[in-house]
Amino acid sequence: MRKRYRLLFLILMVMALGFGFLHLFVEGRSNFERLHIFLFNLTSGGTSILYYLEEKKRMSVKVRVFLLLSIGFAFLAWMELFFAASVCGLILAAIAESVRQKSFSFFPWEFFQGGYTTARRFAHASILCLVLGLVTSVFVIANNAWFHLFTLENLTIDTFFLGFSFPVSLITMSVMFSLIPDLKRPAMKGAGIFAFWAVNLGVIVFFLFILAGKLWPQVAVTLILFFTVVLIFALFVKYVHGLQQKSFLISGMLFLLYTSITGIAYILLEIVSDRYVQWGDILLRLHAVAALYGWNLSGLAVIYRRFDFPIRLNSTQLISGHWILVCLCVPLGDNYPAMAVVSTLGYGVFLYLMFFSGKLVGETENGENSQAASSSQCVYPHPPTTDGRD
Repeated sequence: MRKRYRLLFLILMVMALGFGFLHLFVEGRSNFERLHIFLFNLTSGGTSILYYLEEKKRMSVKVRVFLLLSIGFAFLAWMELFFAASVCGLILAAIAESVRQKSFSFFPWEFFQGGYTTARRFAHASILCLVLGLVTSVFVIANNAWFHLFTLENLTIDTFFLGFSFPVSLITMSVMFSLIPDLKRPAMKGAGIFAFWAVNLGVIVFFLFILAGKLWPQVAVTLILFFTVVLIFALFVKYVHGLQQKSFLISGMLFLLYTSITGIAYILLEIVSDRYVQWGDILLRLHAVAALYGWNLSGLAVIYRRFDFPIRLNSTQLISGHWILVCLCVPLGDNYPAMAVVSTLGYGVFLYLMFFSGKLVGETENGENSQAASSSQCVYPHPPTTDGRD
């Protein structure tokens, strides 16, 4: 990705985090959270999915239009200009669908037929989920603003804005499975297919239970998702070797496991305690921060630098700083304005180092010749424009 695009994403991501703290400094607006979530999930995340699938170093016109319209969608929804936001959302869905049909087929045959890679299945699921999420969000806007066909407590615009995090998770899973070389073995291939269906069906069923307000079924589904993540983590650690991006994706998976644990704890606390609200809010915030700025950001950063690895940076130090930001600084920033400023600045520094550190020309972090190291990089691997078969 060209430097000016990386700079644009850096600005958007820092703005997204900043909007999450803006309630500490500005009175009278209570829905800054909407911008906070939306600019990260749809603008940065959705654009990254299209960019990844088009397999180009430069953004196409479609991707740039999607980026601009997603920013417009975010601000229109924040200002509650719902008609304009709905029109914008439908155009975004049409753009994403055009990219999907160019990269894949109209019907997702990959999900049901043998011979396709797990990476390709996750990639198709990601953009399909993005399209459906956009169409559904427009329906929810129309229902809540004008039609009032449904009155479910959890059927809100903000719920679906959070839902745009799922396509980002799926494209990160696609990146991870594209780097695993041994899934042609029957047992490993079966594990990949199981992981694909467990993740996708599990999240869909979990979301339906959220809408229905069913707590114990949410716990059961979350436990299944947790053990599925453990399976994917084990496959990735065991079979991926010699790649710098492995460190960042392992860190991302640890963030994902952390979100699973905090999510389960939140639901259990809601079930067993009448005084769960205070502690539940803390757990929910830890869960959301780790999901957005831990797991999802790890995947997006690898996608943005996909053609640049190996990169000249100290992975261990940068990842350690990332964990301090996500687990300590950002949560404290919710209540302390000074820490909010520190978190935002630290987050900007982290993104700058991740996005703009140069490519290694001489020696890798392990002292290897960079040309040899580069030849071992799997540069995302399964072009979506092919049939993606094993």
